[in-house]
Amino acid sequence: MSGAAFSGWPSEALAFYEGLEADNSKAYWTANKATYEEAVRAPMDALSAAVADEFGELVVFRPYRDVRFSKDKTPYKTAIGAVTEGEGGEVYYVEFSAAGLVAASGLYHLAPDQLERHRAAIDDDALGTELEGIVARLEAAGYTIGAHGELRTAPRGYRRDHPRIRLLRLKGLIASRRFPPAAWLSSPSALKRVVETWRGSTELGRWLGRHVGPSTLPPPELDRA
Repeated sequence: MSGAAFSGWPSEALAFYEGLEADNSKAYWTANKATYEEAVRAPMDALSAAVADEFGELVVFRPYRDVRFSKDKTPYKTAIGAVTEGEGGEVYYVEFSAAGLVAASGLYHLAPDQLERHRAAIDDDALGTELEGIVARLEAAGYTIGAHGELRTAPRGYRRDHPRIRLLRLKGLIASRRFPPAAWLSSPSALKRVVETWRGSTELGRWLGRHVGPSTLPPPELDRA
């Protein structure tokens, strides 16, 4: 299927991850690696080619978990994820698993310099109010707003009763949509949902690009496949 036009993830891809969740072992992976390559990875590569002109080629994350500092020693990720980056540093993310499809965009994990700029922009009455409006419109359209982490209270230097405390507590800002398994996952409609999700959140990406931007710190090592 390598090099083919995107036609969705076949039912074998869902079955592969259902099996991996039940038996996350090297034996299962070895016995089913061909299914992963053909039914899971190849469609993701085809999706990458399909979105490249508008969003850039995707970086596909490796399927192996980093278990060095984790109590959970299961060796394999139970989802395939991929990401690309916009001109303003915002990211576009897609994930497929037994739970279905996730598409998201924004800044999930902010580097220290980005987080400082992000909070300063939220604190600004004009910029922060603009962002509140963007978030409200996204939530009304069915997006979930989140980040990789959230403070329990206000960040240092900001009031607990700040009018935009909800946004200040987030350690990033991303808008996502989740789609449970359905017949359309095995069709080009999966691409349509990903692209529509990304396009629908471009207002957030533009705000982040203007007021946060990419980090100037050394980049972390990408979990590239």
